[in-house]
Amino acid sequence: MDILSEQGRAALAAAAHEPDPTSLGAATRMRKQFSPELAAAALAQETLRRKAAAKFPWGEEMFFTSDGLEQATRHQVAAWRSDKFRKAGVNEVFDLGCGIGADSMAFLNAGLQVHAVEADEDTAALASANLALVGGAPVQVAHVEEVEVSKGAGVFLDPARRGDRGRTWRVEDLSPPWALVLQYLASPHFTCVKLGPGLPKELIPDGVRATWVSHRGDVVEASLWNGPGPARAAVVFPRDGGEPIELSAERPRELPVGPPGRFVIEPDNAVIRAGLVTEIAPEADMWLLNPRSAYLSSDEPITTPLADCFEVLDVLDYDIATLRRYVAHHRIGTLEIKKRAIDVDPATLRRQLRPKGPNRVTLILARSPEVAMILVTRRLPNGQNRGM
Repeated sequence: MDILSEQGRAALAAAAHEPDPTSLGAATRMRKQFSPELAAAALAQETLRRKAAAKFPWGEEMFFTSDGLEQATRHQVAAWRSDKFRKAGVNEVFDLGCGIGADSMAFLNAGLQVHAVEADEDTAALASANLALVGGAPVQVAHVEEVEVSKGAGVFLDPARRGDRGRTWRVEDLSPPWALVLQYLASPHFTCVKLGPGLPKELIPDGVRATWVSHRGDVVEASLWNGPGPARAAVVFPRDGGEPIELSAERPRELPVGPPGRFVIEPDNAVIRAGLVTEIAPEADMWLLNPRSAYLSSDEPITTPLADCFEVLDVLDYDIATLRRYVAHHRIGTLEIKKRAIDVDPATLRRQLRPKGPNRVTLILARSPEVAMILVTRRLPNGQNRGM
């Protein structure tokens, strides 16, 4: 690829000095030194590198494609996964369908031997350049179905999830093929399959562990693992940059259902997707607002990185006119709007309420088993690092 040539690297160095690589001025200046094609490629690459700087420690030196950057695992999550392989006694990993190589780089950084495989020749060239940054071998250009995995080696797969109509959960559109994914999950190889967080639970094979991962407020993936362990788990990386918290339970406890107490608790979305909302504070006296909703309530504040906690100031009937009067009377100018099991668009509701004034609240639109309600709340400090 031209961008990997000596001339390409010179173009990249020039693009790095541009204040705005997306500007017309940058393109004009670059074309005075390089061909239009190379100038455009270098500026596009520099734009991607700047976007990647917060996602990867090597972001300013890596090579990307737009899709590759979007789909690549965040470095902290990839490092957590690599540690799982290492603790399982795996020394050698086959990254089958490595994309731009972000996960392979994390495996290498954890001291594992990596065999990276990618079917697309251009993507493999970029991935090889990326792996070289951490001492990795060139990527093998091959279809993953053709690869023979060494006995005792671990396997990592990140099937492409894009079809002609964008992201898809039609398993026949996945690459590598879903049949191959299932084959490795059923094999003796320690295997992890990275998938999107919206993974339909009916696709999870029997006997396979599923883990949903939240990174600083965003649910970024669901992963499938073979071997022993709890069937469902959540991993939460706190916004303050602390160590990830892993939550699992063979049998999540059952909680009663009741009206709102002094506090309402909203678990992290990874916890919700894993079906572990009742496990965020096992010793706390809590209850559910609705058996089919994730909101919890208590009469004592719950402090945990696994959830946000809100103090209930008022409980109103679900009536827009009443709420508009309330917002005006209390001079509320800043509204955070949260909802579950209520069919409403928060942006439209905010316009209807016409907030104005110095005060701020969080509105929680929720359902009891009988009626819809509006909880006027104040976000507690322990949740401010996960909020707006």
